[in-house]
Amino acid sequence: MPRQARLPLWDDQSREQKAETLREMLFDLYRFQLGGALAEIVAQLNAHQPADAKEARDIQRIKALIAEHPNILSRNCEIGHITASAVIVHRDSGRTLLHWHKRLNRWLQVGGHIEYETDIAQAALREAREETGLPDLAHFPLNAAPAPIDYDVHTIPEAGGYPAHLHLDFRYVLVTTEPAALAPASGESTRFRWLSFAEALSMGDAIDGALRRLLRKAAARFGFEYEGNQD
Repeated sequence: MPRQARLPLWDDQSREQKAETLREMLFDLYRFQLGGALAEIVAQLNAHQPADAKEARDIQRIKALIAEHPNILSRNCEIGHITASAVIVHRDSGRTLLHWHKRLNRWLQVGGHIEYETDIAQAALREAREETGLPDLAHFPLNAAPAPIDYDVHTIPEAGGYPAHLHLDFRYVLVTTEPAALAPASGESTRFRWLSFAEALSMGDAIDGALRRLLRKAAARFGFEYEGNQD
C-alpha cells in the first residue's frame, strides 16, 4: 500500500501531514512514470566497474538517492539531480576539448542538466551540441549502445537564490571529425581549449581530480599515451 494511503484522511490531517501526503502522491506518480527508466539506470550503475574508491562511493550514493527520490532526473529534486556530461575527442589529432565554466570558474568537460528526458546518453549529446555547436558529435564507440565511462557526485554551491545541491554526473565519450567547427549557442561559454591528453592532465589545480580520472579513462579508450599529473 502506498505510504500516503496510510496517513489519516485529508480533513483529519495537520498542515504538515497534508504536505507530506501531497509529496508522497507526487512521488507515486514519478515511480509509476519513471520506474522502468530508473531501474535501467540502476542496472547500468551495477554493471560499472569503478576506477577508485571515490567513484565506488559515488555510485553507491547515486543508487541510494535514486531509491529515495524518484524525481532524481528532475531539477525539482532539491537535494540534487542526475546530470549528463561528456569528454569530446578528436581522434585524428588525439586532442580533447575543455571549456571554461562561467559559473564555477574552472575548466571542465561539456555537460548540463536533464531536460524532461529519461535517456541520459542523449541528454549528454544534446548538451554537448548546444555548448559547442560541433555538427557531427557522436557517442564512442560508434557501433555500441552508449554508456557512461565515469560517474561523479559533486556539490554545486548556492547561487542566484538556488540552494547548494548535488550533481550526480553521468559522463560519456563523444567524438568529432570537425574540431574547428566550434560555434556555441548564444549564452554559452565561448572559451575552449583543444589539448592533448598529456597537456590536459598537466594542468594541475586548473582541473579537478574527477576530471583527471575521466580524461585518463578516455585516453585509455583510444590508446592514447599521456603523462603529467596522475593524482
